[in-house]
Amino acid sequence: MGLFNRKDWNIIAVIFERQDRYQISGQRAKGGSAPTARDGAKAHSRCIYWGVFDQKGKLLESGPGKGAINVPNDVVKTFDREIRSNRSILDVLKALETKEADKLAKPLIWNAYPKPKPRVDDPAFDE
Repeated sequence: MGLFNRKDWNIIAVIFERQDRYQISGQRAKGGSAPTARDGAKAHSRCIYWGVFDQKGKLLESGPGKGAINVPNDVVKTFDREIRSNRSILDVLKALETKEADKLAKPLIWNAYPKPKPRVDDPAFDE
């Protein structure tokens, strides 16, 4: 691989913590470790959505992770639309691009968290 073809990727994973809290995990990976880091994000059991960006912020590839089964399909579709524009994701990407950090995790600040379903034993549950 030539000098200008060397992979230098920022890998983002949206990790399911609980129904109303997700985490953005980001890692800067270079060379041969870049595909390994990407594959690790894809295969993480709680990864809802992942993305690979170059150092100029261009999205190279993305998709649902193994943890997408933990959330409604609408959440995955929303990440498909918002992965390039969500403020929390962009903040993590900026820190990786500027070499402020090689690895970083932050809570996702987001208005589209799914509404919790009422429990049957909850007094507020109305049949």
